[in-house]
Amino acid sequence: MPETPAPRAIDPFHPPADRGWLAGLSEPPLEPGLPIVDAHHHLFDRAHWRYDADEFARDLAAGHRILATVYLQCGEHYRSDGPAALRPVGETEFVEALAQRSAGAAAGAPRMCAAIVGHADLSLGAAVDEVLEAHLAASPTRFRGIRHGATWEADPAFARVGPRPGPGLLRDAGFRAGFARLARHRLSFDAWLYHPQLDDLVDLAQAFPETPIVLDHVGGPLGLGGYASRRDEVFRQWRAAIGRLAACANVSVKLGGMGMRLFGHGFHEQPAPPGSAQLAQAWRPWVEACIEAFGVHRCMFESNFPVDQLSCSYVVLWNAFKRLASGCSASEKAALFSETAARVYRIDLPMAESTA
Repeated sequence: MPETPAPRAIDPFHPPADRGWLAGLSEPPLEPGLPIVDAHHHLFDRAHWRYDADEFARDLAAGHRILATVYLQCGEHYRSDGPAALRPVGETEFVEALAQRSAGAAAGAPRMCAAIVGHADLSLGAAVDEVLEAHLAASPTRFRGIRHGATWEADPAFARVGPRPGPGLLRDAGFRAGFARLARHRLSFDAWLYHPQLDDLVDLAQAFPETPIVLDHVGGPLGLGGYASRRDEVFRQWRAAIGRLAACANVSVKLGGMGMRLFGHGFHEQPAPPGSAQLAQAWRPWVEACIEAFGVHRCMFESNFPVDQLSCSYVVLWNAFKRLASGCSASEKAALFSETAARVYRIDLPMAESTA
C-alpha cells in the first residue's frame, strides 16, 4: 500500500495571510502596461492555507500586465510512494500539468508556471543524476533548476516546523558533489539562505562559475529575535556580503520576499495593511543596494506569493516595486520587471508581448 503523507503542520514562521485584513486596502495598479515576469511564486494546497492556480490566476488578472511566472518548489504534491529521493518529482509533474493548461489559454493571458524550479537532495552527490533526469522527463520544456534550501539559524526565533538543514550545507563536500551535476544538465540553482550564510554562497559560486545561481529574497537579511535590535549592523554586514557575491558573474538576485516575517518589518501586525508607498520606503535600502551591486541585468522582481501575501495584496506589492523603480529608465525597468527573469529562466517572450 502507498504511504499516506502526514498532514502538514502549521508553521508559525510562515503564517497565512488574513484575507479580511487585506481587504481593508485597495489601490489601482500603477503603470498597468508595464510587462512583468513574476520571477518567484508558489501554489499551496494545505489544510490551513490554500492558494491554488485559480486564486493565483485571479491575482494575475487584477490589473498588472503579467506575461509569465516562475514556479518555485515548496514541497507540494510530492509523490506518496516510491524512492524517497524521487518523491519531489511529483511537484514538477503537478506543476507541468498546470503549465500546459495555462499555455492553452486565450492569447494574451499570463503563462502561469512558464518555468519550473523543483527540489532534489543535492547531498546525494552523483546519485542525484537520477532525480534531475526524472524532473526533466516530467517537464522537458519548462524545468529550469533546483532549489535546495540552506536556511539555518541557531536563534530560536527562526525555529521551523519539520526537518531543517544544519549549518554549513553549501560548503559540504557531499552537497557540492551533487551541485556539480547541475551544469551538465543545463540547470540553475536557486539559493535560499539567511544573510549570515552569504559568504558560503560566495565560495560556492566561485567554485562553480559555470553554474547559474539565483539568490532568492535579496539574501534573507534577518530581523527577528536577537537581530531585531541590530538592524543597522545587519544591513552593513548584508550589504558587504552582497558586494562580494555580486563579483561572481554567475549570480543573479531576486528582489522580493521582504513581506515575510523574518525581515522583521511587522506589517501584518499593523491595524491596517500598508500601502505601496509605505512598503517601498521600507524596502528601498535593500532593493537599491542590490541594484547598485548587481546592475539591473542581474536583478529581477518577484512576488513570493502567497508567502508575501502576509503583508499586502498582489496589486499593492507590484505597485511598491514600481515605486521603487520610478527613477529607472524604460530599458532598466524592462530588465528588472521581465527581461532578466526571462533570460535567466529561459522563457521565450515574443517581442509583441515584452514591449509595452
